[in-house]
Amino acid sequence: KTIVSFIDKSGRLDEAQLQQDLDSIREWYQNHGFIDVEIKDVRRERNTKGTLTITIVIAEGPQYHVGKVTVSGEKVAKEESIRALLKMKEGSVYSPKQLHDDAKAVADAYGSGGYVDLVITPESTPAGPALVDVHYKIEEGERSFVNRVTIAGNTRTKDKVIRREVLVAPGDVFNTVRADLTKKRLENLGYFSKVETYPEETDVPGRKDLTILVQEKRTGSFSFGAGFSTIDQLVGFAELTQGNFDLFNWPTFTGGGQKFRLRVQYGTQRKDFLLNVTEPYFLDRRLSLSGQLFYTEADYLSVEYNQRNYGFTIDLRKPITSFIYVSLGYQLQDIDIFNVSSGASAFIKSQEGSFTESKIISSVVFDRRDNALLTRTGQRITLAPFVAGGFLGGNTQIYGWDLEGSQYFRLKWDTILLINGEIATVDNWGNGSGVPIFERLYLGGANNLRGFPYREVGPQDVTGEPIGGLSMARATVEWTFPIIEKARGAIFYDTGFVNSDAWSFGFKHIASDVGVGIRLNLPIGPLRLDYGYPLQRDGYNGGGHFNFSVGYQF
Repeated sequence: KTIVSFIDKSGRLDEAQLQQDLDSIREWYQNHGFIDVEIKDVRRERNTKGTLTITIVIAEGPQYHVGKVTVSGEKVAKEESIRALLKMKEGSVYSPKQLHDDAKAVADAYGSGGYVDLVITPESTPAGPALVDVHYKIEEGERSFVNRVTIAGNTRTKDKVIRREVLVAPGDVFNTVRADLTKKRLENLGYFSKVETYPEETDVPGRKDLTILVQEKRTGSFSFGAGFSTIDQLVGFAELTQGNFDLFNWPTFTGGGQKFRLRVQYGTQRKDFLLNVTEPYFLDRRLSLSGQLFYTEADYLSVEYNQRNYGFTIDLRKPITSFIYVSLGYQLQDIDIFNVSSGASAFIKSQEGSFTESKIISSVVFDRRDNALLTRTGQRITLAPFVAGGFLGGNTQIYGWDLEGSQYFRLKWDTILLINGEIATVDNWGNGSGVPIFERLYLGGANNLRGFPYREVGPQDVTGEPIGGLSMARATVEWTFPIIEKARGAIFYDTGFVNSDAWSFGFKHIASDVGVGIRLNLPIGPLRLDYGYPLQRDGYNGGGHFNFSVGYQF
C-alpha cells in the first residue's frame, strides 16, 4: 500500500493480479532451470488489524542443466558460426526463454543475409536426471533480394514520410533484421495504431516484395492544465499539438511528418505564447529545420522591474552519429525592461527601455542517456556558443558560451547517482557597451543552488537586488532512491559561484548547500519538492529554502 493508495488503488487484493503474479513466479523459476516447479498453496491470513498476509508455498524441484547441444540442416553457414551465437552452452542452466532467444539470434543472423524463408525449430528432450539435450533443426531456404517496397493503408500520411524510415531498398539483400527495425521506426513515429511488414512472393525467382501495411490514428491533441512553483507561482496553460503536420496541405494540414505546437500560458507572474513548426527531414535529408515565434512576459525575474521578450528563432539540427548532433540557428528578438521601480539602483534604471538582439546560436550535444525522463545510466554533454550584434545588427553586441555535462550511475537497489556541472561566460565585443541585465548569469533557485532564493547567488547592486555576473560555474551531486513505486527520495549537494567579470573563474564568492527532496509521479502530474540549506553563504543571511513545483494536465 502506497501513500497515494486513494489514487492508484494499491494495497487492495486483486485476484486477477494475484494469478498473474503466480504465473510470473512460475515463469521465473522455469527460466532459471526449475522446470518442475509447483505452486503448492496460496494462503491468506488476516491479522487483528485487518491486514491480509499472503503466503505462497513453492516446491522448486531440481534445477535442470543442458546436456548436449546439436545443430542440423545447416548448409550455407558453418556449425561453429551458429554455435558462437548460442548463449546456452552445454552445462549451462536450462532456460526455455534462452532457448527461444538463441533461436531468434540464429534466425536474425540468417535473415540479415537474405534468408527470408528460414525455419528454425528448437527442440529439447530429457537426457537423464535434471538434464536436457537441445537440438536446433534448420531449414535455410533460398537467399532473397528486394524487388519492390510497397506501402498500403496510408490515407493521410505521404508515402515519402514512410519511405524515409525504410532501411532496405529495391535491389538490396532482403535483410529481415532491417525490415523489423523499419517496423519499429514506423511505430515510433506515433502516426499509426498498427504497422505490419512482411515479404511477398513475386514472379522473379530470388526476389520478394517488402509490403508495409499501416493503420493510421489521430496524431493531434489539445490539452490544458495548471501548475505551481515557487518561482513563477500559479500558471495556467492551453496547448495544441499535431505530430503529423503538413504546413502546405490545406485544409487538413496533416500528413507531412512535420511537428506543430501552439502553447499559450498565463499566470500570476508570467505570460507566454509559443508557436513552433519543425520539419525533421528538410530537403528530404536528415536535417531538421524548425521555426519558432515567441512572446514572454516575466514579472518574477526581479522585484525592481518586469521583462518582455518577443521575436522568432530559426534553427537547423544535424545528427552526426547516433549520440551526437549539432545545431545552428538565428534569433531576432526585442527585449523590453519596463515598470522599473522608482527606488531601483542607478544600474537597473540604466537598463530601462527596449533592446534589439540579433543573435547566432549553436550547440554540440552528446547524449547517451538510457531514458530522458528518468535517467539511470549514461551521460549528456552540451556546448552552446553564441554571438550577437556587430555585422548581425541590433544594439546588443555580446558573445558567450555555456558548457554543461551530466553523468548518471545506476547503483544497488535502483538508486541513481547524478554528477552534474556547468560553466559559462558572457562578454561584450567590438563597440559593445556592456552586457545587458537580461543576458547576465545568475544562480539560485530550483534548477541549480536549491538552498538559495531565485537568482540570489552572485553580484548585487547597492540595494541588494541581484544584477547577475559575467562568469559562472556550478556543480551538483545528487543521489536518488526509490521509496515506493511512484516516489523517489533525493539527497543533494550544490555548489557554485557567479563572478562580476568575464572569463573570471576564481572561488572567492563560492556558495553551496545541502538538502533533501522527494519526487512523486502521480496520475494528475509530477510533483517535486526540495529543501536546501546553505553551507557557504557568500553574504546570504537567510535560512533554508523550499523549492516546490507541481503540474496538472487534463
